[in-house]
Amino acid sequence: MVPMAKGEKPLYACSECGAVFSVWTGRCPSCGEWGSLEKKAVSPSPAAEMRSGRGGMVDASSVVPPDRISSGSAEFDRVLGGGWVPGGVFLLGGQPGIGKSTLLLQTCGRMASGGLRTLYISGEESASQVALRAKRLSAACAGLDLFCDSDLGAALGALDGHGFFVVDSVQAMRSDGSEGWAGSPGQVRAAAQMCINAAKERDIPGVLVGHITKEGRIAGPMLLEHMVDGVLTFSGDDYSPYRMLRVNKNRFGSTDELGVFEMSEEGLAPVKDVSGLYWNRAEQSVPGVAMTVVLEGSQPLVAEIQALANGTAFPYPKRTGRGIDMNKIQLFSAVLEKRCSIGCGLSDIYVNVAGGLAVREPAADLALCTALASAVRDVALPEKCVFLGEVGLAGEIRPVIRLARRLQEAARLGFTRAVVSSREDVKAKKAPIEIIRAATLSEVLKAVMK
Repeated sequence: MVPMAKGEKPLYACSECGAVFSVWTGRCPSCGEWGSLEKKAVSPSPAAEMRSGRGGMVDASSVVPPDRISSGSAEFDRVLGGGWVPGGVFLLGGQPGIGKSTLLLQTCGRMASGGLRTLYISGEESASQVALRAKRLSAACAGLDLFCDSDLGAALGALDGHGFFVVDSVQAMRSDGSEGWAGSPGQVRAAAQMCINAAKERDIPGVLVGHITKEGRIAGPMLLEHMVDGVLTFSGDDYSPYRMLRVNKNRFGSTDELGVFEMSEEGLAPVKDVSGLYWNRAEQSVPGVAMTVVLEGSQPLVAEIQALANGTAFPYPKRTGRGIDMNKIQLFSAVLEKRCSIGCGLSDIYVNVAGGLAVREPAADLALCTALASAVRDVALPEKCVFLGEVGLAGEIRPVIRLARRLQEAARLGFTRAVVSSREDVKAKKAPIEIIRAATLSEVLKAVMK
């Protein structure tokens, strides 16, 4: 530890969350961990440490954008915005056992088979363990190199001649230039900065694997997500073979894209028809079920919103939702009662989005309202009909973005009618399916609940 100057007050850093305080306490005020505050060494400013020497003023018009590097998977490339950007570093987080290492090892294998030499750095497994998994995934090929050691300096020293690298995981790597043990906030920050500098200097892309905490965020200092160029999350359910790849941050593309993969013994394979995962294609319409088309980035998905209304036995009716915001259920229950005279106050209401899909965009408001009204009145909605519109507190139906893309997806899957706002700028003759226009929610219910 560097000695402090005379009269300089010590600082105390939490070994768990990285928060810094001027006074020592037995419990960290930030994360609540006991006995985690340690005296912080005097070190150069973070700005001085992160200075890489790549600065200098240039004319923006003279800079030629680099060509993206394909990951070997069209689905992965779409999520990234077209592929890897040379010099860009992404952080991939997810639950243990969800398939992060599988996804990246397959990616390294595909890129290596395409002629690009790749380096897979593992600080948690031996070379034989990684090679065994690579053979099972059919990823072992010439051009895929393994470096299995927690010494990050030595690992990055072997990067010369490679065009892509993976560090699995950043919490397991150790930097000699930083104090603390592997996984501590200081070590994680130093390891990430070394990887970023190595990628920028060699102009090659890289991926850092990050573990997540029980709260669902990536372990380590929050600064880690700000340092990298992009943050990916890999998620899924234990009972389902499907895995979702989402982008939370992307300096080189959109943050709305969703990639869906199916896990099997041979590894992860992209799902071609994503809409089929969230639609059961029931032969007969059931009360309380309404269909809509939501967008996950550029990917349209048919979503099935299910509602169930049952007479309540309690003074306050129960509201339960899965895959949809609870506040929306309460809000639109009030809109239906006030604007459409559909009494929801005497019923327990349960709402579910089939398939485990989480619906957030306002384009699904109309489907939610019609599903609630159908459940309360116990009247089935028309078959092969989708509902596309945002609903306001006055009961008005508002237009949605990219309506044409949604209608095309609905038509592809066999839907014949779509209920939209009367303010939508779409010509019925050119639409792929029949268009039903409505200005208010009451007009919609009169048209579909006869």
